[in-house]
Amino acid sequence: MLGPERFRKEIKLTSNLQHPHILPLFDSGSEDGKLWYAMPFIDGETLRARLEREQQLPIGDALRIATESRVIAARSMRQNASLPPQTNYRNMLTTRTLGTQGLAVSELGLGLMGMSQAYGTAEERDERESIATIHRAIELGVTFFDTAEVYGPYGNEELFARALAELDGARDRLVIATKFGFRIDENGAIAGVNSQPAHIRQAVEGSLRRLRTDRIDLLYQHRVDPQVPIEDVIGTMAELVREGKVRFLGLSEAGEQTIRRAHAVHPISALQSEYSLWERNLEARIIPTLRELHIGLVPFAPLGRGFLTGRVQRAEEYPEGDFRRGDPRYQGENFDANVRAASVVRDLAARKHVTPGQIALAWLLHKGNDIAPIPGTKRRTYLEENIAAADVRLTQSEMTTLDAALSPEKIAGPRYNEERMSTVDR
Repeated sequence: MLGPERFRKEIKLTSNLQHPHILPLFDSGSEDGKLWYAMPFIDGETLRARLEREQQLPIGDALRIATESRVIAARSMRQNASLPPQTNYRNMLTTRTLGTQGLAVSELGLGLMGMSQAYGTAEERDERESIATIHRAIELGVTFFDTAEVYGPYGNEELFARALAELDGARDRLVIATKFGFRIDENGAIAGVNSQPAHIRQAVEGSLRRLRTDRIDLLYQHRVDPQVPIEDVIGTMAELVREGKVRFLGLSEAGEQTIRRAHAVHPISALQSEYSLWERNLEARIIPTLRELHIGLVPFAPLGRGFLTGRVQRAEEYPEGDFRRGDPRYQGENFDANVRAASVVRDLAARKHVTPGQIALAWLLHKGNDIAPIPGTKRRTYLEENIAAADVRLTQSEMTTLDAALSPEKIAGPRYNEERMSTVDR
């Protein structure tokens, strides 16, 4: 047994270890010396707080708690040994198949948009940290990466290519998703939608060049173009599949009839659309349609643009250029109502000793094996927190409670302003 005093002594972080995620947990009692735990998903203070609630802690229970906290065991042969920064952790994520054409992706992907725009300011963005985040994601088993020509514009695809260029052989293990469908003017601003066949080909050639690859794994139409029949759009995309430049086809923010018409031309593997605890517009008609046609769902903004993490401010407190500054749900009375609605997420997270964001992602992962969310972040800390959500288990009762607490009528404000909503095919 590990008594309180011995425990408090052994639980202290040891500063002479070089790896930033090592916590000496307890003496193993063996000739090997110490038993150390590599901790990519939970900081030492959080684990210490959990363990210190135990007055008498059998070693077996410590192991169980460590495992539940997504802590990976690694033995050290000497008290002062350290693990190298590039420790090879086992894959932390399982694989999900989207559609019927064989598109296999990690259960959680990584949305790259925020590394180039929309959240925070340009001064806050750090390319080296963004690249390190991409590398860390690959280490942890993420195989699904989402970008688009319009992110930046163009620069987001180039950033991802620079990240992959530093890793030998990584490309063939990954699924790269990108998108076309906007007209981008000479100043880099969005000037409407454009899915004319010639523009699709031009956009794809540009993405292939910027991504430094010979094929796009998943190509989405970013927004439906009402001026171009979806049959013509998918016909052009299908030609690109036959030419070997694209592997799988997807749509983004498409409506039920568009999905059906597109799928009749060529199998659609995935629909990307906003879906989260606080945005449930897909549940009535879109998700049933996807399941009828065996199309996967890739939810973007699965954390409610950060709202469901609990780390939020009012719209006016975000800097100019931050998307949330114009988000109706972050404004005025809507903000107050949504904070109250989201309190159930915070309360459940506290009871389960996880974060609110992990609850939100776990809720999505429990909604079906045909769903692969793509939470976005530009920092390793939040990436690791998000990946740990794959280990959070929710009971049916907890799922029902969350469903009810954040049902559509409980959420205040539209998800977009009128201009942005006009591009959604609903």
